[in-house]
Amino acid sequence: MIIVMNNLATEEHIDNVLKKIKEKGLQGTVSKGTEKTVIGAVGDERLLDPELLESLPGVEQALRIVKPYKIVAREWHPKDSVIDIKGHLIGGDHIQIISGPCSVETPDQMEKSANAVKAAGVKLMRGGAFKPRTSPYSFQGSGFDGLDMFRQAADKAGLPIVTELLDVRHLDIFLEQKVDVIQIGTRSMQNFELLKEVGKINIPIILKRGMSATISEWLMAAEYIASGGNHNIIFCERGIRTFETYYRNVLDVTAIPVLKKETHLPVIIDPSHAGGKAWMVAALSRAGIAAGADGLLVEMHPSPCDAWCDADQAINPEELKKLMKELTAIAKILGRSISE
Repeated sequence: MIIVMNNLATEEHIDNVLKKIKEKGLQGTVSKGTEKTVIGAVGDERLLDPELLESLPGVEQALRIVKPYKIVAREWHPKDSVIDIKGHLIGGDHIQIISGPCSVETPDQMEKSANAVKAAGVKLMRGGAFKPRTSPYSFQGSGFDGLDMFRQAADKAGLPIVTELLDVRHLDIFLEQKVDVIQIGTRSMQNFELLKEVGKINIPIILKRGMSATISEWLMAAEYIASGGNHNIIFCERGIRTFETYYRNVLDVTAIPVLKKETHLPVIIDPSHAGGKAWMVAALSRAGIAAGADGLLVEMHPSPCDAWCDADQAINPEELKKLMKELTAIAKILGRSISE
């Protein structure tokens, strides 16, 4: 870490900074220039809080040299991590498509959804039993009954399930139902107690980006999970909030190569929540795979016009089949494959 002292810094101020550095087990070196004095902190700089140092008299700025996230950082793990979900790989050369309805509604709807997912060649099924909604009067999901419906329909079709965990108190039920992949939604990205708890289990976690979160905040949220021992983390870019109102969110395609540079973990995108309209899903999906994403989280409903939640952004079974053919072709050009 580099600590820059201001022009009014005295020897006492410098000594005080050196003392704080030493208290944390690091060594401090002082370099005095004609206008500024710079102190270098040598050691594990993660033990030092830049904000604490900047509050000290005489300190102008404290700058980290090493990234604050370690376990998820590529610098500590240069090779791409590949995550195995019931024999289906994601990461490296392997691309996975995850599809299904926004919400679990009825047994018949889930059975039709599972059959459509399987018929399209998709290997993992998504569905929301618990739905975080902006309005308390909107459909909140079918709860544990919905989770049971989802499990039965997916098991019948031989599909692993992906579903969102909202409340840490529900985790034991999710484990009992053998949920294959737990999704942490955008509104929960910085629910640190929830992140700590899913860090204690060994189930793959899809961590969606907060609607206004920076890349650094997103990576640090993943570090919370990883620091608990669970390194099976998949980042999901789902669009961020900007000034634009024509579509639901702005899909940050730039985040894909940035994350590929910063982390070894898989990165997928959610084109459905990004655009918010079914007619945008195919284009955004193609863009994501072309940019290097390791997969997609796509909403598909057997009858989109009848969907209880996010009907505008769900594609139908035939559109999913067509999309899979297009994505397979794009992946082949890139030397990758839609994984079995």
